[in-house]
Amino acid sequence: MSQMPERFISVSSEEEALAKLNAHGEELQILAGGTDLMVQLQQSGQRPQRLLHIENVPGLRNIACNGETSIGALCTHRQIAESPLLAHYRSLRQAAAQVGGWQTQMVGTIGGNICNASPAADTLPPLLVHDARITLASQTRGSRIVDLEKFLLGRRQTDRQHDELLAGIKLPQPPQRSRDIYIKVGRRSATEVAIVGLAARVALGEDGRHVEDVRLAVCSVSPMPKRLYEIERLIKGQEISDSLLDEAGHMLLKHIKPIDDVRASKKYRSMVAPRILRQAITRCVQHISG
Repeated sequence: MSQMPERFISVSSEEEALAKLNAHGEELQILAGGTDLMVQLQQSGQRPQRLLHIENVPGLRNIACNGETSIGALCTHRQIAESPLLAHYRSLRQAAAQVGGWQTQMVGTIGGNICNASPAADTLPPLLVHDARITLASQTRGSRIVDLEKFLLGRRQTDRQHDELLAGIKLPQPPQRSRDIYIKVGRRSATEVAIVGLAARVALGEDGRHVEDVRLAVCSVSPMPKRLYEIERLIKGQEISDSLLDEAGHMLLKHIKPIDDVRASKKYRSMVAPRILRQAITRCVQHISG
């Protein structure tokens, strides 16, 4: 009699996880906190062939700073929101503190939020403005590092191969005289999926007025979270003014593709997005200057 395949596989080491992925990667769905996957399975009514449970893998919950900052893929949102080692990444801490409610933040992981690649993923805009790089591990091919922006291919699509495990995230140190922020608009704020989310990082020059560098990224207003390069080029080197922020807001509407859904209308998203862009940049500049 043939043996039924094991549907729930729990591993306790990264090596064991990579071995399972190498052998059965196309059949496996990776499960950590399960806050995204379980909802998706319930809504779709589908049953995965196999689940690979990695929540107990040690070493993937660490946060370390050594020139650059490393965040393990199994770090929970609450861990990120409260970590003093991430004090220079305020937007990421703010976003992590707004991923669902308290229960979701306690078990949901940053690796899951990234690999889920939701258009409304709160942590992705802050990670994009901080030039996050993703470490992917394979048993046969070793590790590779890819820019987060290149890792995200589309709505719920990533560059992770079937035999790969997302092991961690690397962030370079932010520039001096910089400040970053994440602003989320939702019907019930932290417990609701974002209607519009925007992360900004602004660095001022030595004169304290002109923008030396600016990074902007949005979620929930396009098929996937994205950087706003043209608006960054508009603002860089300029002194922040009402007219500049008005121009930036008008440009923003040309580079996003909001939709109508159960949470909000396209019209509402288009009205809100320029407002939070202005608010985010203004608050960053005020914090630096103050």
